[in-house]
Amino acid sequence: MSLHPADIDTGIIFRRADLRGQQAEIAAHFSNVSDTRLCTSLSNDAGTTIATVEHLMAALAGCEIDNAVIEVAGPEVPIMDGSSEPFVFLIECAGVEEQAASRRAIQILKPKVAHIGEAITKLEPADVFSIELSIEYDNPVIGQQTKTVAMCADTFKSEICRARTFGFLEDVEAMRKAGLAHGGSLDNAVVVSGDKVLNDGGLRYDDEFVRHKILDSLGDLYLAGGPIIGRFSGHRTGHQINNKLLRALFADTSAWTYVTGVDVPLPESSLWAEAPAVAVA
Repeated sequence: MSLHPADIDTGIIFRRADLRGQQAEIAAHFSNVSDTRLCTSLSNDAGTTIATVEHLMAALAGCEIDNAVIEVAGPEVPIMDGSSEPFVFLIECAGVEEQAASRRAIQILKPKVAHIGEAITKLEPADVFSIELSIEYDNPVIGQQTKTVAMCADTFKSEICRARTFGFLEDVEAMRKAGLAHGGSLDNAVVVSGDKVLNDGGLRYDDEFVRHKILDSLGDLYLAGGPIIGRFSGHRTGHQINNKLLRALFADTSAWTYVTGVDVPLPESSLWAEAPAVAVA
């Protein structure tokens, strides 16, 4: 996979390097989400797919990248260590370029809610972007965890981007029997078995599980086509319900509006202070 700079108003585009022509490009947009089992997958009208985009999308959101073309030599974004940290590292090594245009954000004007079984997500008006999530697992290692983050670039890098995806040993074994997760290992996921974490070194945070759910949600929400100004909250969230919420939001034109430049109120540590559009250099 390689990341390339892109012109103003390009947005985030995935390009399958193993294919040619228009069938190779897929816009990173919630309307292109085609599968939410285990990860977020996108597809275009030609049926071309790209899977596991959420961790990279979270890195782009956290680093405040507006325009980039991501070339991937295959149907899936590399999993790396199961977090966003390797992508953040590569973006910072490459550097970013401020562009001659104001950033555009989506401001939430009225609450929107999505339900799937016991899972619930909500977007509601707020002055800044924040995420509050709670998770609940019948497992002594995870149990119930809740965390709230006022999201900005500094907070993402220091508190969220290192949180790894996780799963249970019995689920991994079942997935492999079904022909899935052959590349999964302790190098790219936290694996829980009963009351133990099997990874050497244990967890990166005591609440790494809910932090990763925040990471996933940030990546899914960045498929809105830009940063959101509003409060996102949820319980037992996942890729499917996150996408359902975005579809509900944009189906109601009275629930949101675009704002640009200095009209965008975000935390002081955010790069929005001068509000330039940003591309990977």
